[in-house]
Amino acid sequence: MKQLLILSGKGGTGKTTLASAFIRLSDAKAYADCDVDAPNLHLITGQNTEPKKTDFYGLPEAVIDPKLCIECDKCRQHCRFDAITAEEGFYKVNPFACEGCGVCQLVCPVGAATLRPAVSGELMLYSTSGEKVFSTAQLRMGCGTSGLLVAEVKKQMRTAVADEEIDTEFAIIDGSPGIGCPVIASLSGVDMVLIVAEPSVSGISDMERIINTAEKFGVKIAVCINKYDTNLVNTEKIESFCKEHNLPFVGRVPFDPQAVEAINNGQTIVDIDCTSGAAAREVYEKTMQILFEEEGLGA
Repeated sequence: MKQLLILSGKGGTGKTTLASAFIRLSDAKAYADCDVDAPNLHLITGQNTEPKKTDFYGLPEAVIDPKLCIECDKCRQHCRFDAITAEEGFYKVNPFACEGCGVCQLVCPVGAATLRPAVSGELMLYSTSGEKVFSTAQLRMGCGTSGLLVAEVKKQMRTAVADEEIDTEFAIIDGSPGIGCPVIASLSGVDMVLIVAEPSVSGISDMERIINTAEKFGVKIAVCINKYDTNLVNTEKIESFCKEHNLPFVGRVPFDPQAVEAINNGQTIVDIDCTSGAAAREVYEKTMQILFEEEGLGA
């Protein structure tokens, strides 16, 4: 099963808008939302069933047993993250600052400091009668395990496809903006990346960064521009960049007020007759050709 990942170097480019359009156009049987900090693909793809929810345990967190603590202060002194405080002889751990390194447990002479499993987020799996699977998750506020959770989202999708014996050639993955841990985890193991750029100064800069990041994974890369007509000069710069670096350019999507209306109504831009939807169809066709070019398959 091939995996198509849709990314953007920055937020607000329309990445999820394009991802939802691709899911609708392909009638995708397997897809995932790997933007675990702020997942919202489910709002557009019309999930009408309750998902199966599973707690995700990332890094452990430290706890200090006040009944065993002898107030030696070693745990606080050795904590590099200043996660341990002492007030009136009572030692406690700030769970938002603790990184689960275990130093406090190592230096405590009486075993008062220990590590315990901590819920870092929640995995959610939507399944439609063994015909489609949609994997997503929500990271708990303040947790730093976004990359691990993204890996679990992708694993959950693949496992569900195998367990439910879903016959599909490819999966669509909506990634997260930027180039941080969740993006790195999203890139691992995929076959192609479609980068959604916007024609702004920051958009071009962040597009170059995400292209540089994706190239390190040796995957196919294609670029499209959303809201291209908001700045034609920068649009030309993006297309020139792609030409200079031999990157496939798969199309332009215009700024479209009807697209905003569709998204607010829980629809994709290909569910209605609009200019952005028509452009998205062309981007989809060209992207599928690149994804399956080795086998000579169409979409």
